[in-house]
Amino acid sequence: MTWWMWALGGLFLLGIEVATPGSFFTLFFGVAALVVAGLALFGLAGPDWVQWLLFSLGSVGSLVLFRQKLLRRSFGGGAHAPGTVVGEVAVLQEDLAPGQVGRAELRGTVWSARHDGPAALARGQRCRVVRIEGLTLWLRAE
Repeated sequence: MTWWMWALGGLFLLGIEVATPGSFFTLFFGVAALVVAGLALFGLAGPDWVQWLLFSLGSVGSLVLFRQKLLRRSFGGGAHAPGTVVGEVAVLQEDLAPGQVGRAELRGTVWSARHDGPAALARGQRCRVVRIEGLTLWLRAE
C-alpha cells in the first residue's frame, strides 16, 4: 500500500478514538498505521505483507503493553475502566440492613443495591459503591 493510504487510515482511526469516550482501543491502531505510513514514505516498510505485519504487531503489541497504563493515568491512580460506577456515591431509596438488598439512586437511575457493611443504613444516606455484580451495586456507608 502507498504511504498516504496508511496515513488516511491512521487519521481515520484516530478520529474514531476522539469521537468515542475514553476506550483507548483505536488509538493504538491509528498510531501504528501512521508509523507504517512514515516508514512507507521513506521506503523502509517493504512489501505489502511486511507493512501489514508491522501494522498488526505494532497495534496489538502497543494495545497490550500500554492500554492499562494509559487508562490508569487518564482516569486516576485507582480508577476502573470508563463507564464503571465503582467508587461513586449512590443515595439509598430505602433502609438497608447488612446483607439486605434494596434500591439506591445513582446518576439519576434507580439500581438494585446490596449493603456490604456491618451497620444498618438509612434511607437518603449517601453510600460508596464498592463493587458491581450484574445490575446490583454493593454499597458501604460513605
